[in-house]
Amino acid sequence: MRGIRRPRVPAPVVDGVLALLIGGIVELMVHVSQDPRERAAIPRDYLLGALLALPVLVHRRRPMAALLLASLLLTAYYGSGAPGFSPIWGLGVPAFSAVLAGYLRWSIGITAFFFGFGFLAVLRKGEPPASALAEFLQQWLMVTAVILLAEVIRSRRALAAGTRERLRMAGEEKEREAARRAAEERVRIARDLHDTVAHGMATITVQSGAALRRLADRPPDDPVREAVAAIRASSKESLAQLRATLGLLRGDGTGPRAPGLGRLPNLVDAVRSAGLPVVVEVSGTAVPLDAATDEAAYRILQESLTNVLRHAGDAATARITIDHTGRNVRVEIADDGPGGTQGPDADVSGGGHGLTGMRERAEAVGGTLTAAPEPDGGFRVVALLPATPAGPPPTPGGVLQGE
Repeated sequence: MRGIRRPRVPAPVVDGVLALLIGGIVELMVHVSQDPRERAAIPRDYLLGALLALPVLVHRRRPMAALLLASLLLTAYYGSGAPGFSPIWGLGVPAFSAVLAGYLRWSIGITAFFFGFGFLAVLRKGEPPASALAEFLQQWLMVTAVILLAEVIRSRRALAAGTRERLRMAGEEKEREAARRAAEERVRIARDLHDTVAHGMATITVQSGAALRRLADRPPDDPVREAVAAIRASSKESLAQLRATLGLLRGDGTGPRAPGLGRLPNLVDAVRSAGLPVVVEVSGTAVPLDAATDEAAYRILQESLTNVLRHAGDAATARITIDHTGRNVRVEIADDGPGGTQGPDADVSGGGHGLTGMRERAEAVGGTLTAAPEPDGGFRVVALLPATPAGPPPTPGGVLQGE
């Protein structure tokens, strides 16, 4: 029935049964030998005949060694003057395995030697050539069939292996082509995004610069002037990061290094300029982070502060805590906004894009991220990122407060 897999007999069991079968056949042929020109079998002949089955036990693991061992045992047997029989019983299985392993010439040479030697030995005993030829012809055909069968199986296996290798290489080539096309598509999308967003950012930068020039006569601490300056600084930084991202997608390595925790003070100043009080606390001994983890921490802070600005209300305060005391860097952003949520992006189920992106960034570097509203109002985001030493250390620990 289909779907039913028959149990597979282990190879050692098969070889053991085959060795017993060959040994039994050899012992029987030694026992029934009735050639009047040869002496009767003695116990030593039976022992040597039984040893001829030993190469069968190792023919899979050591095919060439099994063939050579069978040759030595046959030489010892025939040299002892024991009753003769066809060498195919001692050479058949080892020769078959040797051909499968690629030793075709060795198999042909050894079998030809023993069959030729046996044929000459029969002629020396006075056997007519025609009778001797008729006696050996069937054995020659049999050993030829064994060698040809093994060579056909070896060729088919080699063909199957070559086909599998070609299919594997074709699959890899297909994957490389798909990756190349995906990379080209990413570059095209990034280029279109750059053309669209960069125009808007450049316009904001130019217009905010013009506004600052018109507000030059106002005091430096004027709220309107500070807000316009923050807009100009944020748009310039965003434009630079956009160009850097496009350079990475193109693979030309252009643009500045991806932002990390070392730029946290600039991010905090920009948020404070927008009117949100931010408190930053850094504890523990700062450990240098690799570029990916450093950028993930910065992006999580950036997105969280953006959500606080958008959803927590004008009276909210944000608190950033960065802890280096454990094996992971713990980054926490909490606010005390009255809404108890940061809007659609703060869907703890992961349905919003903001938290989804932050969680993906954390998981991409081997970390975790949790986000949930506080019982008394506000929202908290906690990211645990692996502290893999690499690169320059971030800003030393301390407390920065602002209103």
